Amino acid sequence: MIKMIMFRKFRVLILMVFLIACTMHIMIDLLPKLEKRAAEGDSGDGGCQCAHHAGGESQGWGKQRARSAAEAGWPNKHTLRILQDFSNEPSSNLTSHSLEKTTAVAAKAAYRAESFRRLRPAAEKTEEHKPLIGDASGGRIVSVHTRASRLYALFEHPLYKIDLPPLTDVDTLFNVNTDIRFYPRTTGNQGWHNEDGNEEEEEFSPMAEVTAESYPNWLRFHIGINRYELYSRHNPVLEALLKDLVTQRITSVAMKSGGTQLKLIMTFQNYGQALFKPMKQTREQETPPDFFYFSDFERHNAEIAAFHLDRILDFRRVPPVAGRLVNMTREIRDVTRDKKLWRTFFISPANNVCFYGECSYYCSTEHALCGKPDQIEGSLAAFLPDLNLAKRKTWRNPWRRSYHKRKKAEWEVDPDYCDEVKQTPPYDRGTRLLDIMDMTIFDFLMGNMDRHHYETFEKFGNDTFIIHLDNGRGFGKHSHDEMSILVPLTQCCRVRKSTYLRLQLLAKEEYQLSLLMEESLLRDRLSPILIQPHLQAMDRRLRLVLQVLVSCVEKEGYTSVVEEDLVGDSSTHRGPGHR
Repeated sequence: MIKMIMFRKFRVLILMVFLIACTMHIMIDLLPKLEKRAAEGDSGDGGCQCAHHAGGESQGWGKQRARSAAEAGWPNKHTLRILQDFSNEPSSNLTSHSLEKTTAVAAKAAYRAESFRRLRPAAEKTEEHKPLIGDASGGRIVSVHTRASRLYALFEHPLYKIDLPPLTDVDTLFNVNTDIRFYPRTTGNQGWHNEDGNEEEEEFSPMAEVTAESYPNWLRFHIGINRYELYSRHNPVLEALLKDLVTQRITSVAMKSGGTQLKLIMTFQNYGQALFKPMKQTREQETPPDFFYFSDFERHNAEIAAFHLDRILDFRRVPPVAGRLVNMTREIRDVTRDKKLWRTFFISPANNVCFYGECSYYCSTEHALCGKPDQIEGSLAAFLPDLNLAKRKTWRNPWRRSYHKRKKAEWEVDPDYCDEVKQTPPYDRGTRLLDIMDMTIFDFLMGNMDRHHYETFEKFGNDTFIIHLDNGRGFGKHSHDEMSILVPLTQCCRVRKSTYLRLQLLAKEEYQLSLLMEESLLRDRLSPILIQPHLQAMDRRLRLVLQVLVSCVEKEGYTSVVEEDLVGDSSTHRGPGHR
């Protein structure tokens, strides 16, 4: 009997403890809402004499997230238990000005000055008044496009002035009616109402009269895509879009699904979107020799450099990319509604803001992305049109690697593999095989081994260019030239005449690929993008590509190797009947 009574008392005790725990849990979740209501009551009091400090928005995580969490239904218990108020510390992420950051800015300024001295020809400089992106040191405009610059001379060369065939409705991605108005709601961003009363956003209000010429730059970029290129050579929209990627206010952030490493989708005030790849390695770090290509880091500076290289090669198949210094607190953590991303933020022992997100590789506390103290570099690549509006087709690269530690792909063991590819659609006709050769040269110059698939716009069928997406694994090793990347070129011995002539031009001393890249990359906010060994490696690899082509010509003859595409300009893009 006594044991029975004790057992019942024990059960009652357990039940009481459980009820107390549940009550405390509910109180913790309700506390931020009560604080919010109290704050709203205080703000409505006309007699309040509270001082509004200039740094009010730099309050601690607990209070700051408590307010936004109550609005969005966030898990506030994490706010109260994990996130700490560190803004009042002497080394706060929002108030400190680290010596490291100051030194970095000074180093960038010194690099720019040295680069200008190295690139400046002896001739008299006459400014070409062209709008460029401001530099990282204070938003001032850096003009590197002087009439005597190498880059200006390159783009004035006849090879960079070849006209496209006349465009018809079937050759443009979108048939734009100038009477159609732009409605932000159709972009998929449901937060288009100006809830905060921000007058800057009224410019993009769906109630305003908007013509095609006043569309946001990202939309004008989409409208300009055609069968032959992502953007035209001298399209002013491109420079404006690059500036938008750096200056537009970030309104929301979410993790991109898929992929092996963390990437973020950032939405801007003007409803444009871009893919953000954060900095994972310093400029000087090389890929460790024991790393497999499929486990290599994705580098933000490689994405930036790839865009500039693609433009110098006159492919124009890489979407616009710009570097940006992002505030992890204000521009990622405070604007994201992705709970999985938000929960991974923490403060490191060095009092830096860090996060790691969710992905297949390098998304853990040990591989967290940390700011200095909350500033982080990254690349922002402009989004292509939504798949619902412009479908893209994904193709498996014929020279795809095995992505296995021991197995080899068929092309690695069969020297006649290209003969089989040439008999397989879509490589048996048109220019697709020549596009693969262009992509091969592009990847070899960067040292990019990670080209397993590629995409094309479905509207244009097989008679269109290859989009050069996802270039983050380039520029990993400047001390090593991976010759296996060139296998498609050595096996097929085919190249466009325009590509061949441009490669020869870029190898000449008066142009020189490395100096052109250095000059072009000076325009980015995060300059320097590449260190000198990577720039010099491109010159070395360019000579290797030309050696392969010379060997092909000696073996098979010039007309069998070099495909004529300059006669009449339009022959570059043959119709379906060409074989």
